[in-house]
Amino acid sequence: METDPDLRLEASGGGWLIAGAGSAAFTTVNEYLGYLADRNYSPATVRAYGFDLLAFCRWLALEGLGLGEVSTDVLLRYLTACRHATVPGRPGPNVLTLQGQRTDGYAPATVNRRLAAVSGLFTFMVMRDPALKNPVPRGAETRWHGQDHRSGLLGHLARSQPRSALRLREPRQLPRALDHEEVVALFQGLKSWRDRAMAGLMLYCGLRAGEVLALRVGDVDIGVRWLLVHGKGSKERRVPLDTDVAATIQTYLLIERPESTSRMLFLVAKGKTRGQPLTPAGLRTIFRYHREISGVAEGHPHALRHTFGSALAEAGVDLAVMRELLGHAHINTTARYIHLAPAHVKAEYDAARRRQQSTG
Repeated sequence: METDPDLRLEASGGGWLIAGAGSAAFTTVNEYLGYLADRNYSPATVRAYGFDLLAFCRWLALEGLGLGEVSTDVLLRYLTACRHATVPGRPGPNVLTLQGQRTDGYAPATVNRRLAAVSGLFTFMVMRDPALKNPVPRGAETRWHGQDHRSGLLGHLARSQPRSALRLREPRQLPRALDHEEVVALFQGLKSWRDRAMAGLMLYCGLRAGEVLALRVGDVDIGVRWLLVHGKGSKERRVPLDTDVAATIQTYLLIERPESTSRMLFLVAKGKTRGQPLTPAGLRTIFRYHREISGVAEGHPHALRHTFGSALAEAGVDLAVMRELLGHAHINTTARYIHLAPAHVKAEYDAARRRQQSTG
């Protein structure tokens, strides 16, 4: 998919907006991004929506179309363009994954995220002007009600919400956990107390990368070993703090953390930005470096979290407890980790068979 260099995403006043020579045609997009910020969406989420909508605006500009000219047919053409777009630097197009997908294209989840951002934009436009027709086609109703619809006295009467038909089928993949040798190799390359503490929080406490970066010094109670975690959607949860990780964090605070007025726990250790909060880009750079020197190609932050989840499943931890520890909004997400515990599943199966045979 070609891009229009005149359009770009810029940070502005704590938010994000489409800027550039052709941005005047997309003021509604900027109003929508401001609306998301007003609804208390996290800055990272607004930024992600901004980049997804930037791709849509660039495609419209190349097609010579404005937002008011978008129809269902136009959106279906955009879906086709996303499916056939290539990512620079990736091998292809004759290189395929084991699932038969081109390796130089965007993943179905990425395309669906772009389409969800577009769908949200037009829902916002119709909300402001009910006379407008929403060009996003409506698909089948969802199987599950949202948490807000299920709650309350009459929650059982809630109707399922229609989902958009403008989406790709996503392959259902199980979380990839690291084995013991990979964990050892990765951690042996972590030389600073800060990097050990961040990796430990993901591996032994199940935190997401964004949750690690969002930790403030006051969120960590080393004495009683509890963490106050700021999760997705501004949701807070309390997570037990592993003893070894607590000791690592304490050492980091005492001898390595730079002097700073910032309340954030993890700071940049050197360079021009020393003492400032560590950014997502900085965290990605740290893990990219450690993957290279350790040879653990799958040593991503989320793989450490998956390893924590699979360890809980192997230990037979109750699903509701796992959901609370991992901060999942839906129990179905947590249930995926059960598939990572074949030993536990087999043990439960054998026990059930023994009970069945004893009563037969």
